[in-house]
Amino acid sequence: MKGREIRQEEEDKHGDTLEMGPTMMFCSRGKSQLEVNYYSKSCPRAEEIIKEQVTQLYHKHGNTAVSWLRNLFHDCMVKSCDASLLLETRDGVVSEQTSSRSFGMRNFKYVNSIKAAVEEECPMTVSCADIVALSARDAIVLLGGPSIEMKTGRRDSKESHLAVVEDLIPNHNDSISLVLSRFQSIGIDVEATVALLGAHSVGRVHCLNMVERLYPTVDPTLDPQHADYLKRRCPTPNPDPKAVQYARNDLDTPMTLDNAYYNHILQHKGLLHVDAELATDPTTSPFVQNMASQNSYFLDQFSRAILLLSETNPLTADQGQIRKDCRYVNPN
Repeated sequence: MKGREIRQEEEDKHGDTLEMGPTMMFCSRGKSQLEVNYYSKSCPRAEEIIKEQVTQLYHKHGNTAVSWLRNLFHDCMVKSCDASLLLETRDGVVSEQTSSRSFGMRNFKYVNSIKAAVEEECPMTVSCADIVALSARDAIVLLGGPSIEMKTGRRDSKESHLAVVEDLIPNHNDSISLVLSRFQSIGIDVEATVALLGAHSVGRVHCLNMVERLYPTVDPTLDPQHADYLKRRCPTPNPDPKAVQYARNDLDTPMTLDNAYYNHILQHKGLLHVDAELATDPTTSPFVQNMASQNSYFLDQFSRAILLLSETNPLTADQGQIRKDCRYVNPN
């Protein structure tokens, strides 16, 4: 355990956070208008350029791959996969990034690098929303996950959805029933939701979001030895939000998207309330057990879930716009 902690401390200097933030009845409008290779004529190298950029960034900053996966979740859970998440505060727009649900998110500046490379090849053609989706797809492969054929053709929102972020993105201490209902409202079934939570395999959790399970008394559902480890990672009940105080869900393969997460939560080593409930709730437990025993089954379901998530209520055709700069709505 000590050796793992030392390794984790090194990773913490460079890591990212993929955790349930402080997780909608929307129709599937536009989903049918998405298509594979949407840019084959208008920008044939678009997906290749995005993959090149994602790969280069991964080799420089490994945590970017985790960021792209979390971006997809945060963008698509809030009304639409429309890159509203990327808008910064300016000209009457208040960024979704200011929400408490965005705590721990980072690397937005590198999305701008990807967009700039695509703009150089094909100005005002490829949407930021598709960059969010495709960068997540390519990141999944770099993290050891499956290759997913993803449709494109999304357009970008002209507004931030900050006002509804906290209503739509589940909190780290929400019940599993509430989390399931949030996902079901955008068409993601229980099995797919369990698979999506497997993304915690490559995530880490800030102490701020788990000290309630450690102080003043340890949550009795936590494995005692693991609780001791977590208290060493989080030695105070009042952690500094700006400090590098984290624990990883997976100490064995922390940057590999695999089924280790499910084995850990079955051993009562989940970090968040939702992790613990996922393993014990009768609705989700059978899926957890199957994913824990079969990595191939987990990856198949994860692929299906990512496609469902990435096709949530997209803006298409004449809706929205293609932003020139992902941070700002185009001027009129």
